[in-house]
Amino acid sequence: MVLLKSEITLKTGDKAPDFELLGIDEKHHRLSDYKDYKGLLVVFMCNHCPYVQAKTKALVELYDKFKDNIAIIGINSNDPTNYPDDSFENMKGFAKEKGIEFTYIVDETQQVAKRYGAVCTPDPFLFDQDRMLIFHGRIDNALKPEDIATEKTMTLNIEKFLQGRKIEKDFDPSMGCSIKWKSQQT
Repeated sequence: MVLLKSEITLKTGDKAPDFELLGIDEKHHRLSDYKDYKGLLVVFMCNHCPYVQAKTKALVELYDKFKDNIAIIGINSNDPTNYPDDSFENMKGFAKEKGIEFTYIVDETQQVAKRYGAVCTPDPFLFDQDRMLIFHGRIDNALKPEDIATEKTMTLNIEKFLQGRKIEKDFDPSMGCSIKWKSQQT
């Protein structure tokens, strides 16, 4: 397991890169499908990573709390060849087991992860209604899977955004396993 911190590739104010990816609901999902939401949270995640597993409950809580205003999309960009736990079929089982009701899609070519500059799982990106980046970073301050969160960073930032307040710290690196690339990242 290679542990990484998220990196700045997209900068605050950058537009969300578009995509069209297959979801575990067997439908294709595009960025434009979520235009009626005030915000969008894109989280690069997978099934097997202990850091994602430790944040799944927090992601489900974010969905439950903000689902009327913020669309949440989980994107699995891991190569299932060497990580079969991250296969499309296993994504379906993982979502059912963890109670994931938000959109969970697969990035088979890994091009979406590369366009976003995602490097680890989880790697969250929060966008406003115009799909401009307003926050890239952690879900909470529990950086290791065994840590207990004392600050719900993403919840606080979404609340600030929905109240029309500025998010002071627009990059607060998340930490997790490296995305499992098919070959060296270009």
